[in-house]
Amino acid sequence: MSADGLRVVRRVALVGQPNAGKSTLFNAIVGYRAVAANFPGTTVEALRGQASIGGLRAEVVDLPGTYSLLGGDVAERVTRDFLLSGEADVIVQVVDSSLLGRSLELTLEVAELGLPIVLCLNMMDEAEHKGISIDREKLAALLGVPVVPTVASRGQGLVDLLAAISQAQPVRRPPYTADVERALSQIREAQSSTGRFGDHRAAQLLSGGAPVDLALKEPVEQARRELAEGRGEDPGVILSDERHAQAMRLFEAVATVGKARVGWREKADDLLMHPVIGYPLLVLALMGLFGAVFWSGDVLEGLLSPLLDTVSGQIGVALGAGPLAAVLLGAWDGLAAGVAIVLPYLIPFLFLLALFEDVGYMPRVGFLLDGLMHRIGLHGKSVIPFLLGYGCTVPAILSTRILEDERDRLVTAALAVMVPCAGRTIVVMGLVGRYVGPLAALLLYLGNVLVIALVGWVLTRLVPGEGPGLILEIPPYRQPRLQNLLGKTWLRLKGFVVLAWPLLAVSSALLALAEALGWAGGLNLGVRFLTWPLGLPSETGVPLVLGILRKELSLVMLDEALVGGVAALTQAQMIVFTVFVLFYVPCLATVGALGRELGWRRTGLVVLATTGLGLVLALLARAFLSA
Repeated sequence: MSADGLRVVRRVALVGQPNAGKSTLFNAIVGYRAVAANFPGTTVEALRGQASIGGLRAEVVDLPGTYSLLGGDVAERVTRDFLLSGEADVIVQVVDSSLLGRSLELTLEVAELGLPIVLCLNMMDEAEHKGISIDREKLAALLGVPVVPTVASRGQGLVDLLAAISQAQPVRRPPYTADVERALSQIREAQSSTGRFGDHRAAQLLSGGAPVDLALKEPVEQARRELAEGRGEDPGVILSDERHAQAMRLFEAVATVGKARVGWREKADDLLMHPVIGYPLLVLALMGLFGAVFWSGDVLEGLLSPLLDTVSGQIGVALGAGPLAAVLLGAWDGLAAGVAIVLPYLIPFLFLLALFEDVGYMPRVGFLLDGLMHRIGLHGKSVIPFLLGYGCTVPAILSTRILEDERDRLVTAALAVMVPCAGRTIVVMGLVGRYVGPLAALLLYLGNVLVIALVGWVLTRLVPGEGPGLILEIPPYRQPRLQNLLGKTWLRLKGFVVLAWPLLAVSSALLALAEALGWAGGLNLGVRFLTWPLGLPSETGVPLVLGILRKELSLVMLDEALVGGVAALTQAQMIVFTVFVLFYVPCLATVGALGRELGWRRTGLVVLATTGLGLVLALLARAFLSA
């Protein structure tokens, strides 16, 4: 206990259904530690952060979105296992207030755990937009838990929420009907020790959602049989119906529903999610994205490059000649290239990607792409890793855990490594977009989508099975906050600053040393079997090898390796080089993620297959451009 008698809070678990705003609330409480994307399945693992609650330090844990604690989905199991581990001291259930009736079913399940609970009515602004008014005092009295309204995206209600967390007390769920309570009581009495979560355990056994110990088999079967005979239905269905009916009674008691406001958001969805019009609008949105990235990157690079070239010349004069001077100047040139070549394109791309997410357009893209997934033989949640892949391939691979079927995980992971991540985007924008034109860069992206679709169509026919359909909630459009956009941009940019930037300096220094000692030719000769058939200069060999570490390195090292920089290449060579980079060996971090998720034998096959595909496509590009 603290000095004022309040309970000492050690660990707070955020629980809620997908798109309820958990990650946004988490970021608002602990600072920007997680990416709050507006589509389900992105938070596969628990995220942790520190916060001050009631004057005490506490750990806040953002758990994966879940519709039920009894479900078999991977994300739902992660959430349930954490709550049953005993680590959580307080549960904050984050609710989308505009979907209160459905959310209360999860509240009843969480109440079975017997832990202190705070109900956070998030997105109150959206509920008002839909004409829903909630009597939170009455809801708090009926449930016996603190109920706090918030708008996490704008930071509203957070002070009241933290105060409620520090004073939360254990609660018990409202009672079910007499026959269900009798069945649950029979199971609880049969357990040798009900323990901390006896009520939840009894509900799991009654619904048939948990394995039964041999000692409990007879009493559990008897309780299930008696309930089924009395109602004429499966006990799992009965218990689910009980929660649904009770949640609806609670909703009707505390909420009034008026006339929803029909405005620009509904009209926008009629266009953006239209089965015909939605696709050309998506292409226009992508053209706008790439055009903005190209224009801003070109302007920034034009401002930075002359300045850094001048500084490089002065440093070169000061250092003089010799291997050591070459190494130091090479390290500086690598850092300078990262600033002048990578950052001008990477920062705008990451910022606009965050804007697409926060506004709510990315889930609508997922809705449109789901139709494409069905046509190529991939179904359901497979669209989520592809959307994530445009930011970084590693979380895209990790997010395949949300797929229940092994066949879907394998095929989706194999295709996700071909999605152009931010690093590959730098190559497309900084090479093709800058020197060939934005239209050529856009055509490469569209061609990439076509290749992924064709490869997916082939793989889904080679690997037997059929995945589940997609259940994707479409969140409302929201006004983005500059703080959130900058936070997301920095979180994704940090990987370049912390990892890629040092690699740029080291790689550039080693390349300069190799050239000073006359070794560069031998290194390039080692990969001439690739660069020669592609019609590329031998100097492109080392950049391609270093691109395996980070894709940005291939562009920066290309500029360092060629006399005259990348402008020394012909436009055809730029396109051929970029096509190969789009598909060949994934970066080492991605290879590691693939190894953990698929196993190393399958990872080796994926790496060989994508590299072979990249070689074939680059050869076709060379043949077409030289025709």
